[in-house]
Amino acid sequence: MEIATDYRNRIADAAQKLDLVLSDLQIEQLLKYVHSLLKWNRTYNLTALRAPDQVLIHHIFDSLALIPPFLKYLDTNRKGEPGTLVDVGSGGGLPGVVLAICFPDWQVYCVDAVEKKTAFLRQLRGALQLPNLQACHGRIEQLSNLNADVIVSRAFASLQDFVELSSKHLKAHGVFIAMKGLTPEKEIQDLTLHTDWKIWHIDTLEVPDLNAQRCLVWIRS
Repeated sequence: MEIATDYRNRIADAAQKLDLVLSDLQIEQLLKYVHSLLKWNRTYNLTALRAPDQVLIHHIFDSLALIPPFLKYLDTNRKGEPGTLVDVGSGGGLPGVVLAICFPDWQVYCVDAVEKKTAFLRQLRGALQLPNLQACHGRIEQLSNLNADVIVSRAFASLQDFVELSSKHLKAHGVFIAMKGLTPEKEIQDLTLHTDWKIWHIDTLEVPDLNAQRCLVWIRS
């Protein structure tokens, strides 16, 4: 109970640092997600991180950090209109589950080629009461069109591979969002040279309690 209270407070503090407004239900869902990820990880190896503090910072806070620029995009480009988001190479649901919690009006598809990871995501849908969350087992390039407004990845592949493998799922005027560490200059160069996709914008992310560089690369046609 003490750990749960501490983590609940830390999630709330991280949201405040990011200028995010999370409801008590959303904070509780994020807390349950942390506990589920740690529990299943003992058997199913969902993430290389084992320490609860590492999972909280490197996974939950890291995923929350993309929300402020995403909100700005929604306000300026979609006028708040909900849509469909696909998380490619989602693994244990990062950032897809966090986005499904924070954007309950959006349909979120978490795609992964490892069946045990999508099995974990399917049980999360019920455990966290997230009817907008869907788990898709398979390689993104082999799945039927998911008709996405936004496709996101976190440590999935190079920018070129990301867009080439996923592009059939993106609606016209949709966007790709790639979460990266340092600005991937070589990947950006390869994308520009070998595809018709363009870098639209790069956001610097400030992840609470994480002393490392993060960025968000926006790509569109």
